[in-house]
Amino acid sequence: MASKRYTELQSMTPEVIESEIAAARLDLGRMTYDHAAKGIEDPRIIGQTKKEVARMLTELRAREIKALSPEQLAGRSRIRLRRK
Repeated sequence: MASKRYTELQSMTPEVIESEIAAARLDLGRMTYDHAAKGIEDPRIIGQTKKEVARMLTELRAREIKALSPEQLAGRSRIRLRRK
């Protein structure tokens, strides 16, 4: 079963997701600085925020790949094969 946050991400537009990513990265920077300077109450929040940013970036990339044409997908497969 998909998590509540994942289903929320799927219903968001790419512009909203990008703004959420920017806000989360800004919060992450603040939290990291505060944690280094004086310590924060729950440092696990930093890791959770990183994972949240990664989830949003993954959703954006999945949408990009979904929007590719068959020719572009075929080219992408060749690039992936060359990496191995």
